[in-house]
Amino acid sequence: MHGHHLAQFNVGTLKSPLDDPRLSEFVALLEPVNALADAAPGFVWRLVGEGADDATGVQPMGPDVIINYSVWETRAALWDFVYRSAHLEVLRRRREWFQRHVESHLVLWWITAGRTPTVEEGVERLATLRAQGPSPRAFTFRESYTPEGVLVHS
Repeated sequence: MHGHHLAQFNVGTLKSPLDDPRLSEFVALLEPVNALADAAPGFVWRLVGEGADDATGVQPMGPDVIINYSVWETRAALWDFVYRSAHLEVLRRRREWFQRHVESHLVLWWITAGRTPTVEEGVERLATLRAQGPSPRAFTFRESYTPEGVLVHS
């Protein structure tokens, strides 16, 4: 897998605008959670907005939808950050701040190591997953693929 990295793109539909006091705890957690990701083993890159330390100002799917976009060396590195770090406590609180998604809200895919994916690519991969289900082009943690396109049985 040295020639490939794992891209992840996920979206959240806010229950309130970011400047609403009901989201103040979430906003306060952005910096420490992003710092945790930046320092995590296997972390490669994350999207930040122009002149910002986070991506909340990047809104390709509308003003009430925030995106999280990052690249990791391996699926295991991303899994460990999401589910085996302090990030998990924040993730458990997501229903306080975000609407429940009926459609997929997270998509994963492999990219060539050293390449930075575009926002448009993340939006397109999520749309592909929603329209066609998991495939080597757009998959989930539950139904993952290797960089060679082989289904990983979890």
